[in-house]
This record gives sequence, C-alpha cells and structure tokens, in this order.
Amino acid sequence: MKKLSILCVLFFALSGCKISLNGASTVGMKTVNVQVFENNAPLVVPYLSSQFTEELKTRIRNQTSLSITQNDPDGVFSGNITGYSITPEAITDNQNPVAGANRLTISVNVKYTNNINPKQSFEKSFERYKVFKLVGSIQSMEQGLIKDVTAQLTEDIFNAAFAQW
Repeated sequence: MKKLSILCVLFFALSGCKISLNGASTVGMKTVNVQVFENNAPLVVPYLSSQFTEELKTRIRNQTSLSITQNDPDGVFSGNITGYSITPEAITDNQNPVAGANRLTISVNVKYTNNINPKQSFEKSFERYKVFKLVGSIQSMEQGLIKDVTAQLTEDIFNAAFAQW
C-alpha cells in the first residue's frame, strides 16, 4: 500500500511538468516562432525553403503543446539552408564508371533562442543525407527524397531544442 501511495504522489508531482512521452521538454513555454529558412545553397530548389519551414512547424505542433505565433514568442527558430547537393555515392564499374547509388545531402544553419531558459539556446549546423538508386529521372524522385531528408533534419533540430538528454 505504501508503494502505491508513493507512486501516486510521484505521478501527481510530475504531471505538472510539460514533458511528453517522446522526451520533449517545453517547461514554461507556451509559444514558439519558426521564421522562414531562406535557401542560400549554391544549388537552389524553389520549394525547399517553404517545405523545410513547414515541416519544422508541423513537427513542433505534433510533438508539443506549443502554439506557433509571430507575437512575443517564448522560443524562436531561425536560420537558412546552406547546402543542397546530389552526388554519386558508389561506382559500379571501373572501366565504365556509372553511379550505382547517389546521395542527396541538405545542410541547414539553425539559431534557436529560448526566451524562457536562455541556457538552452543554440546556433549550430545540421546536415543529413539519403542514399538512393536512381530510378527514372531525378526530378521524379527529388520531392520524396527531400521530404525524407527534411524529416531527419527536423527531428535533429527538434531534439536539440527540446530533448536535452
């Protein structure tokens, strides 16, 4: 009976904290602003900036109780896309070089400002890639590949901001 009482006390003590099951901690925060990530990569894909920005907003909405706002936010995400490239990953034939696999790489620079707990603020670069085998044209695969890499990047950024493990 005593163990049950202790568990109940712990449950109610911790239930006041804003910690979700995915490990995200937004203690004291209610709002966040995600500014548009400009595409400053040498190779520019027209929709990458908006797709990346919206993907980050969606991840925050889906995994926290934070509201996205423009006015007086508790946290601010800003930055830019610094790199976008598609390069050969493997050569399949020494005599007649042909790319057997390719790599799509996206790099972003992110500045996160936590106005509630400034010690959690950071500015750093993130880079992720996906290796793929070209089937058809790159244009037919590019949007799906970008979505996959963007999902990896937004997860890394989200974890850096909210999952201080």
